[in-house]
Amino acid sequence: MGNFKQALRSIDAFPRAEDHLLQKTKSGAFVSIVGLVIMATLFVHELTYYLSTYTVHQMSVDLKRGETLPIHINMTFPSLPCDVLSVDAIDMSGKHEVDLDTNIWKLRLNHNGQIIGTEYLNDLVEKGHVTHGHDDHKDHHEESDHKFKIHNLDEEAEEMIKKVKHAMANGEGCRVYGVLDVQRVAGNFHISVHGLNIFVAQKIFEGSSHVNVSHIIHDLSFGPKYPGIENPLDGTSRILHGSSGTFKYYIKAYHSPHPFPALEGIVPTEYKYISKEVLPTNQFSVTEYFSPIHEHDRAWPAVYFLYDLSPITVTIREERRSFLHFITRLCAVLGGTFALTGMLDRWMYRLVEALKKPNSRNIVR
Repeated sequence: MGNFKQALRSIDAFPRAEDHLLQKTKSGAFVSIVGLVIMATLFVHELTYYLSTYTVHQMSVDLKRGETLPIHINMTFPSLPCDVLSVDAIDMSGKHEVDLDTNIWKLRLNHNGQIIGTEYLNDLVEKGHVTHGHDDHKDHHEESDHKFKIHNLDEEAEEMIKKVKHAMANGEGCRVYGVLDVQRVAGNFHISVHGLNIFVAQKIFEGSSHVNVSHIIHDLSFGPKYPGIENPLDGTSRILHGSSGTFKYYIKAYHSPHPFPALEGIVPTEYKYISKEVLPTNQFSVTEYFSPIHEHDRAWPAVYFLYDLSPITVTIREERRSFLHFITRLCAVLGGTFALTGMLDRWMYRLVEALKKPNSRNIVR
């Protein structure tokens, strides 16, 4: 039994010296304090690193069917009153709504940008607007010729013209925001004065080149936002001075993170939180084109958003590092700091002793 205890003591990696053999020094105390501060700092850093999450990207084929695509719009038109603005949408399936006002608000703004009135529109009826084409190279009002004559406008149209001119003279603008739910196919939507009759528009603006479609995009997205998402059009400001034209935003290519290739169109995305909650949304990137309109052009200005959809879904999953990984890193940094401060203490002790020896020799002499 005694031999076993002796053998057990021989493998002790942490032998202890007698207390009377230990010498405490001021340099050792200083190094100990510094070491404790460093270890506490590293512990907090490692704990924060462990509690934080990171994301993993995966790709798969998009299998969704029959779902709608939500388009979140929040835009300001500082030079156009709400009465002349309409939101139109058309997709590749041939579905087309004029003044598509599903869950859309129009806020009247004064010249200082303050809200002076609101209007909530929630129906899909064309509201008496005449049909029109959407090709920039065609007059979108040419089918209304048999309904109106330029010198024979009814009282309602005359009243609207007077109201809009008064609003423009006062510098009124309009903020359009809300959600459009469109079919999950390629298409476009645009905000313009296309809802007006051609003769009413001519009376108000005296030509398409005088329609100022200056705009500020506060938010344009295709679904809710998740941590880290960047919508490229948020905060975009396009202000025209003394000119007019059509803006086209082509939502055609999304540059996915390395090592995935670039994906075409709006990319369906699922964000999976650490709590297992799933947030469905979409990512996109955009290119921009501006086409100026001159005095005698028949096209009317508008702000177009043309989009396509990618057949690939990106899944972004939040994950947390394992507890064993945390313990391993913690042991490494704390053990390394303890060993380093021990070495530093020995070096400082030897340095102090080396400085003391010459002084003691001088005193003996």
